Amino acid sequence: MAPWIVAALLWLLPLVAMMFTDEANWGETDFIVFGTMLLGACGTYELAEKVAGGIAYRAAVGVTVVAAFILIWMSLAVGIIGAEDYPANLMYGGVLAIAVLGGFIVRLQPHGMAQVLVATALAQTLVGIIALSAGLGSTGGNWPWVIVVLTGFFSALWLLSAWLFRKAAQEPAFAGAAP
Repeated sequence: MAPWIVAALLWLLPLVAMMFTDEANWGETDFIVFGTMLLGACGTYELAEKVAGGIAYRAAVGVTVVAAFILIWMSLAVGIIGAEDYPANLMYGGVLAIAVLGGFIVRLQPHGMAQVLVATALAQTLVGIIALSAGLGSTGGNWPWVIVVLTGFFSALWLLSAWLFRKAAQEPAFAGAAP
């Protein structure tokens, strides 16, 4: 229940902020997209929790969901490579596709998820390398540091999740499962 309560509070936060500052200026579409993202994140976490109840597995899913959520939100709201409407940001969709499709292929089993999340980290790094090599978003004031730092940040989250899934594979619920 806690993730749903936190999601509801997060969804209402911009509405409260709009009462006190002109910096927050959300329209209906912003609330719909954010609400949909929150529903997806909470639903994904709840589904994964039903697969396994171990602490390491739940932590791994939590890190993965939070990383995906932040990556989507940053790409939509401000953009990582250039501005939010810069087409190169669509490459992050490929990063997320690896995580999602890989999860389906390995049926959310922890050993397979560990491998999927390592592949996701590699894809994240590849997007950063492509963006830097091609000079994508170089007109931005923080280029190239924003790409370097965020690539490292998200890659670290994917690798942390992979490590947690690896630990989950050693928990009693999964110890007998094939690697």
